[in-house]
Amino acid sequence: MQIDGAGRQQRGHVLLIAGDAAVRRRAVQVAPSANLAALGVLPASALLNSHVPSDTTYLDGVRDPNTVLMRLRAAAATPGPLLVYLSGRLTLDRRGHGLHLALAGTTASTVRYTALPWDWLGTELAARPTGPTTVVLDLVADKSAWPVLQEYGSLPASPSAEVYGVVVPPAFAGGPQQVSAYTRHWIDQLRRSPTRPANLQLHAFAVGAAALPPGTLVLPATRELSASAAQQAPQEQVPDPRPHIHALASGGRHQEAATLAQAWEQHVLQTHGHTSPEATHWAEIRADLARMAGNYRSATQLWINAGHTRLEHQAPDAPEVLAAAAGALYCWTQLKDQAAARDSGPELVRLLRALPSLEPRLLRLTQQRLEVLEGSR
Repeated sequence: MQIDGAGRQQRGHVLLIAGDAAVRRRAVQVAPSANLAALGVLPASALLNSHVPSDTTYLDGVRDPNTVLMRLRAAAATPGPLLVYLSGRLTLDRRGHGLHLALAGTTASTVRYTALPWDWLGTELAARPTGPTTVVLDLVADKSAWPVLQEYGSLPASPSAEVYGVVVPPAFAGGPQQVSAYTRHWIDQLRRSPTRPANLQLHAFAVGAAALPPGTLVLPATRELSASAAQQAPQEQVPDPRPHIHALASGGRHQEAATLAQAWEQHVLQTHGHTSPEATHWAEIRADLARMAGNYRSATQLWINAGHTRLEHQAPDAPEVLAAAAGALYCWTQLKDQAAARDSGPELVRLLRALPSLEPRLLRLTQQRLEVLEGSR
């Protein structure tokens, strides 16, 4: 039995809270009960990332916010690790303008009396004793809550807690009552991984594979996901994240797409090595994402690097080598910044010279443009 600094026996707690289902136009956007049932088959040790003795509390179908508060307060008093999972519909108290988690039976006119004020979560967790605190969210914001959530840009729980999750916008037309994609992929990773990944890794995988609808609020923000440099490699039957990443970029969410691609590239780098074909492929994906975002400077450099890397292992006339050179050349021609084009021009010329099967005119035109740029200093 582990003992904390105050001499108390370490004990963990898992608190799973299902709020009201989010339904829009008769389509279920999130089914909290299904999410809790799926999480319930996992051992508490996997959810907590700890083997200390622990308790699990399920709150499903609760109508009284004070009942939830009492359970939350008891869980927060646990001296060991704590996981709080919340799924359901975020709504707004239109009088007090506070965000609430809708409970069973909550309506627009009864929010103040039948829903859980979001501030209560932060207040209770702020008083936590020693022990890691994790909050996982799988939520949908209704029409009243979404503008406020966009204004906040986040959904704080407690400064001392790790908060991961997603909040889907109200415009999303959901499917049948089933485990939502984010929670399902979180569970799948816990089941399939030979060693338990860190929470940030689980979150990055789930976000990358879940095909979240446009506008989804991701917590932590996707700019922070690249810090997850995971030690775990993607496992086989894991959904291919590339279609989702491409959809993000096509929808104008370029930063999210680039960050998720970078997170996946880190997994591949640590698994296969920096000069592996798999790593080069993800570098090329990032190059194309930069092109889609109009960042031709970055795209040019990434394509040039990919071309040189492929030349170390492939013939100069290999289709992948020629494709990388073509990508680099196209993006370089789109550069409006003369200094940027001048800086990357010599490397591009060196790459093109190494490709004897390349159309000679392309190398000649590239050299001519570079000479003009050099002369315009």
